Amino acid sequence: MTASDPTSPLVDIQARIAAAARAAGRDPADVALIAVSKQQTWETIEPVVRVGQKRFGENRVQEGMAHWDGRREGLTLHLIGPLQSNKAREAVGFFDVIESLDRPRLAQVLADEIQRAGRSPRLYIQVNVGEEPQKAGVAPLEADAFVAECRALGLQIEGLMCVPPADEPPAPFFALLAKIARRNGLEKLSMGMSGDFETAIRFGATSVRIGSALFGARSYPAA
Repeated sequence: MTASDPTSPLVDIQARIAAAARAAGRDPADVALIAVSKQQTWETIEPVVRVGQKRFGENRVQEGMAHWDGRREGLTLHLIGPLQSNKAREAVGFFDVIESLDRPRLAQVLADEIQRAGRSPRLYIQVNVGEEPQKAGVAPLEADAFVAECRALGLQIEGLMCVPPADEPPAPFFALLAKIARRNGLEKLSMGMSGDFETAIRFGATSVRIGSALFGARSYPAA
């Protein structure tokens, strides 16, 4: 972010989202910006909140709670990182959207916690579109069955999320996620990050997750 105006990257990204949507024949209002605040200090996040950014994404339950406890009024908080089953209760109680549902065990635990809490975050299934062993997500060929399994548990699935391989063109992977969503009657697609969100919008992204382009380099803790 610039020293003179820490919110200028937000204005630029909003303009780029709008331009990409219009170029794809879409309404810019149909694409939400999720500001990825993981590994950022509150001093970095607060100016973006102050000028009206409403959606934020966190990778970890505990870090998200530390960032937003007492500060979340009027905001929508997305959990976008892998969710351990033993953190499901906290995630259901705190986050508005969980985007990383990716395995049967977690689906069952979330169903139980939602029933217990009487509160249901919106849910996205994460698809490992590149079938990369180091990444979370259900395999593309297993996605249809997993959507059905989640629905059978009573889970209301809102959409799909993906992180394409970093070293390959993202367009085919975005197209694959959109195809899986269409055949399962899902309208929401969380895809696209700082380096590829305009391509994602062209393939139907309804939300894009922007971190480094908005906040600058992350402040990773010392080893």
